[in-house]
Amino acid sequence: MKVITKALLGAGALALSAGIASAQDAVSACLITKTDTNPFFVKMKEGAEAKAAELGVTLKSYAGKVDGDHESQVAAIEACVADGAKGILIAASDTKAIVDSVKAARDAGVLVIALDTPLDPIDAADATFATDNFQAGLLIGQWAKATMGDAAADAKIAMLDLAISQPSVDVLRDQGFLTGFGIDVKDAAKWGDEEDPRIVGNEVTAGNEEGGLKAMEALLAKNADINVVYTINEPSAAGAFEALKAAGKEGVLIVSVDGGCPGVADVKDGVIGATSQQYPLQMAALGVEAIAKYAADGTKPAPTEGKAFFDTGVALITDKPVEGVESIDTAKGTELCWG
Repeated sequence: MKVITKALLGAGALALSAGIASAQDAVSACLITKTDTNPFFVKMKEGAEAKAAELGVTLKSYAGKVDGDHESQVAAIEACVADGAKGILIAASDTKAIVDSVKAARDAGVLVIALDTPLDPIDAADATFATDNFQAGLLIGQWAKATMGDAAADAKIAMLDLAISQPSVDVLRDQGFLTGFGIDVKDAAKWGDEEDPRIVGNEVTAGNEEGGLKAMEALLAKNADINVVYTINEPSAAGAFEALKAAGKEGVLIVSVDGGCPGVADVKDGVIGATSQQYPLQMAALGVEAIAKYAADGTKPAPTEGKAFFDTGVALITDKPVEGVESIDTAKGTELCWG
């Protein structure tokens, strides 16, 4: 698990001296997530709260009502600046539209760190702590192609994406999957412009189970022969599976991204064929550490060498490994899962 090891070593590079917590008792920070119900963001909040308590940082948490609730995130940024926060951690719902609000915060002297979802452009934030989302998609695409073998040439693929606004995490995972599957992605900065006949279509899910079910139903109405389903995350994968089951479709290959405990259990049970596991607790903890460090001496976090962001690691989880695609099994995935 080289990627995980690298991420953990990177965390050591950001470690704080023992005196920072006591010296910075007045430091306040904000965490702004897309929702407060998705297990990924629940765990992110837990990680931030635990590290804030350890370092003596006062943390306030905000979340959108649903994934895609941009307005609530704008209001949260404004509240954090007004409250004198030293730093803001944000998983943005609309990675383009949020940029002006982020700039206003930075102009006011607030350190802004993107978590999980890079802003567009990525340098609109002071730093980004995230999964390599393209790599996460690439791994499940490579696995799906290898698993299908010769049948991949005639696949019928359903693409269950996140939102019409196409936030960066949405685009990166989608394009990574298609690249791994061997499909020309045309403009890599957006999804949905591909011309490969194997793609039945793209539907958005809002990253939840109900959205996944409705998106899968819509695509099955277009083509009942779908045999591969890409999903933006595991809640949408669970919804897709329910739609497939209701339609009497068995043996459809579903792949996803997250690595939460329910998702890993779904891999073990055969609901999901493979998922790329990410580590939200770590990215949030690192973010709080970075804010405390910035408050202490003005130091801003550096990205992983060769990348525009700090890579917090990713690992493919499956109980059906394929040659040439590094993976871990669900036993190991369960040890590392969250939620």
